[in-house]
Amino acid sequence: MKNHVAAAMFLTCLWIFSGMASAAEPIKIGAFFDLTGPSSAIGTPTKLVAEMVVKKINDEGGINGRPLQLIIADDEGDPTKAALIAKKFTESDKVAAIIGPTRTDTGMAAKPIVEQMKVPDFMTVGGDVVIAGGKFGPYHWTFKSPQRTTIAVKKIYEYLKQKGLQKIAIITAADGFGKDGKAALESLASNYGVKIISAESFQPTDSDMTTQLINIKTAAPDAIVCWTIGKAGAIVAKNIRQLGIQTPLFQCHGLPDPNYITLAGKAAEGNIMPSTKLMVADQLPDSDPQKKVILEFIHLYKDVFHYDRQFPINTHSGYAWDAIYMVANAMKKAGVQNEKLRDAIENTKGYVGVSGIYTLSPEDHNGLGADSMVLVQIRDGQWKLLQ
Repeated sequence: MKNHVAAAMFLTCLWIFSGMASAAEPIKIGAFFDLTGPSSAIGTPTKLVAEMVVKKINDEGGINGRPLQLIIADDEGDPTKAALIAKKFTESDKVAAIIGPTRTDTGMAAKPIVEQMKVPDFMTVGGDVVIAGGKFGPYHWTFKSPQRTTIAVKKIYEYLKQKGLQKIAIITAADGFGKDGKAALESLASNYGVKIISAESFQPTDSDMTTQLINIKTAAPDAIVCWTIGKAGAIVAKNIRQLGIQTPLFQCHGLPDPNYITLAGKAAEGNIMPSTKLMVADQLPDSDPQKKVILEFIHLYKDVFHYDRQFPINTHSGYAWDAIYMVANAMKKAGVQNEKLRDAIENTKGYVGVSGIYTLSPEDHNGLGADSMVLVQIRDGQWKLLQ
């Protein structure tokens, strides 16, 4: 009899222990960014933020008692490597979801893999093509946390219309992000009474854009709009100043970053660009529903983790925070089974994040409106809320 009781107690303890072990099994999330390569200044701090938010979620109990585990990879800004990493995440690592990558081109390379393997990927890329559908392919499993390119273009065009600036010149990078910007600038121009009288392009690795800007100067536009990320935008600004062009320069939503001011120097003065509210948090009214979330993010980033010592906060800083939180919230509701998780992410409603208030739908895998973005101007080396 005693043996039977002991055996029963042993089996009960074993069952309880195995249940606890199962409950504590980590949930794997793949995370890949430009940790080296052309956009490492964006990708590396994005990776740090991903680690920061996962620690916060785990410290608060994880996902229904299970911790999140990041599996981090560097795609180096290379589309081929991005595709290989996406394949490894989905086939070997068996991740429940993916965060990243950094660039539009790497996002487009990874997208067919995640769509085929049916694993949700919340990308941190700027270009709209990853969730555009049509000729760009299905996006059933693909989401993105940065604002759509079209929202940023509308912000610029609304301002140009208010100021009566109708004739513009555009200068765009010849990569996926730049082409996406050019397409949006061209398609939306007539809606705002804007006419593009000159269009130039450059390679993101170019070190001088003087020739293109001489052509733009000859066209005599009312404004110049540049669409790129990284140091190329600062080169354009410096070349404009060197040529004595007085035309106002508008940069895209990928450039609000202290590093831009450092690289462009005095040429950054007066530049205007769309941005997340993160860059002007202290200038937001207390009634803004995002302000509390943004200030908490800034506190953790600066005061707790001290990331700002090497990577000052920029407009990209909150994208991984928002992407991971929306995935984590969906996991808490629906678990980690692929279809159920994907559906829960797609049904995100009213999530108040660092980069905006997200409401996703089957047609909109971004979920941000124009109210998530502000226009900022650089004055005396500081970011000022313009509107």
